Amino acid sequence: MLTLLPRTVANTQNFTKETCSVGESVYGYYPSQPVNVILVAIFAISFIANLFQGIKSRSWTFTIALGVGTSAEAVGYIGRLLLRNDPFNKAYMGIQLVCLTVAPAFIAAGIYLTLKYLVIVHGVGFSRLPPKWYTRIFISCDIVSIIVQTAGAGMASGGPSMIKTGNDVMMIGLAFQVVTLAIFRAMALHVWSRISKYKGELSHSTKAMRNTKRFKGLIAFIIVVFTTILIRCIYRVAEMAGGWGNRIMQNQVSFIVLDGVMCFIAVLALNVFHPGFLFQESHGTVEGGARDSTVVQKV
Repeated sequence: MLTLLPRTVANTQNFTKETCSVGESVYGYYPSQPVNVILVAIFAISFIANLFQGIKSRSWTFTIALGVGTSAEAVGYIGRLLLRNDPFNKAYMGIQLVCLTVAPAFIAAGIYLTLKYLVIVHGVGFSRLPPKWYTRIFISCDIVSIIVQTAGAGMASGGPSMIKTGNDVMMIGLAFQVVTLAIFRAMALHVWSRISKYKGELSHSTKAMRNTKRFKGLIAFIIVVFTTILIRCIYRVAEMAGGWGNRIMQNQVSFIVLDGVMCFIAVLALNVFHPGFLFQESHGTVEGGARDSTVVQKV
């Protein structure tokens, strides 16, 4: 794999596949065709599975969030496949840069939603915040992160004069996403700690749900999803911190493992242990009047 850095960012505006070697492109390599085809297929299949699961469980907000995330991942890797034909093409660069930068934020939105419904099912007394505020706070932060990252990716792919500015803006958006994930982790651990220590009585349906393998699996895999998305975000911050065309950015293996594979594990976990049953249980709780309905609102 070639790891030559571009001569200068200022001169890359005249680089073409006819006049320059791939080592002088931003990534310094031709994206692997087999790997990217596999990733496109994986995220496309996950999108279809999520759509089916979402319709079945009627978990519309979660379905939209994960659907946008998985479809953006698939389109992003199509963009990387197109870069094989022309590693200097701005349009192809823009497609993969924007899609693969913002897609994980939508995947993260899925786990933010589960905390709200976990509180609704167990009872508002386990949380310092009303359940609706979890989605208001974290989804709002997600939207800000997506907007900032999209703006940065758009600037970075627009031309040499905007690369550094776009890179800096993307780093701000990614860093904000890491901070949001860290705050979510602290609040989720607090809620789960209070639920785990509770020795009193829960409703019959809640106790029955907690004893199921899919509930236990969901909790375990939410931790997996959180960890993989966090690893991916930290990696992308490090990748951007070195500037455009740095050696981390030009290492295809690290990108595949720390971005592609991490996001693949995250969506697979959410497909295998889809939280639709938790959402259905929360709606049943509200309708049955077993919890204080004043704190429950649809996302």
